[in-house]
Amino acid sequence: MKDLSTTRRTMMTRSVTLAAVGALSAGASAAAVAPAAPAPATPYRAAFQVSDADPKKWSLTLGNVRNAQDALGAANITIEIVAFGPGIGMLKADSEVAARVQEAMQAGIGVFACQNTMHGMHLQPEDMIAKIGYVPAGVVELIKRQTEGWAYMRS
Repeated sequence: MKDLSTTRRTMMTRSVTLAAVGALSAGASAAAVAPAAPAPATPYRAAFQVSDADPKKWSLTLGNVRNAQDALGAANITIEIVAFGPGIGMLKADSEVAARVQEAMQAGIGVFACQNTMHGMHLQPEDMIAKIGYVPAGVVELIKRQTEGWAYMRS
């Protein structure tokens, strides 16, 4: 006859083993059900902030964006320029950098204007360079992109 302590030890070992197997099974099924994070469309992703109304800073940013595409290959990098605050003036259709911004967009660069800033400055989409994108809040867009693993660049 087994003593009582040996029987308890055997029962506890079985309970722990069953609990561990159950936890592993639950984890495995949860992993199988949980969607995997989507793979980035390109190996590199960068979000550039431009919040100054300085055409020289815009030219610097546009040059840096072109250099990044040239060095990494345009097919290997996704780039967005997010403008807010005073920098949004450079996205107006009559700005002195409008032609360069349009060239960047033709090269596959996403250019986005902050709607909060536009509202504050009483700007309408018809005031802006054709085909730019809009985001509700530029700062929030940059926070989201950083959370998603994008490189953050400020000019």
